[in-house]
Amino acid sequence: MHHAITLCLVVVLQGSVIIQAQAQPVQPLSDPIEQVLTTGLMSNLADGQFHAELLLSRAELASILVKAFQLDKRAAANQETLIEVQDVPNTYAYFEDIQTVLKTGIMKGYRGDMFFPNQKITRAEAFAIFAQAYGVFQFPDNTVEAILAKYPDVASIPAWARKSLATALNEGFVNTDQQNNINPLQPMTRGDMAYALSKYLEQQAR
Repeated sequence: MHHAITLCLVVVLQGSVIIQAQAQPVQPLSDPIEQVLTTGLMSNLADGQFHAELLLSRAELASILVKAFQLDKRAAANQETLIEVQDVPNTYAYFEDIQTVLKTGIMKGYRGDMFFPNQKITRAEAFAIFAQAYGVFQFPDNTVEAILAKYPDVASIPAWARKSLATALNEGFVNTDQQNNINPLQPMTRGDMAYALSKYLEQQAR
């Protein structure tokens, strides 16, 4: 899900400048993966491989966001108050991270005090939640629509995700396919998240 970047090669022949367009691929995915592994925001799986193609669960997303945005500090004021979640016992590996995203409001539970930690998450959901943790820009509606209009599959973006996705897109966190589609209803992969995190890290390093 990466764009191709067109670079211009300038050739000088007998005083004339000729510009040749050369299609170059965006950074290979290994670069984002190396960045997130080096910073500890994501880890290899038990077999020692990253598996960029595997789908991301809600629990995994919660854990990643707590690390990336230090959400535990935001939730510090409410640390003594546990939020009851029927399907996330205190013995669950991601219990603390899920408590943190719920206390900060970055992620929401479902009716009946359920979180569905193992449920896979769509790209629209994941990037919208990522933007919430980052801080959604309060763009006016016309600006949101102008940002989204650049993408051919804009009509498939759920209404609730449009403003948050506009922030994520504006900040460069979203990887698109060769046709510049967002694919908001497709499941979020570990590779997609590595891309978003790498762009966030690059931004913070400026």
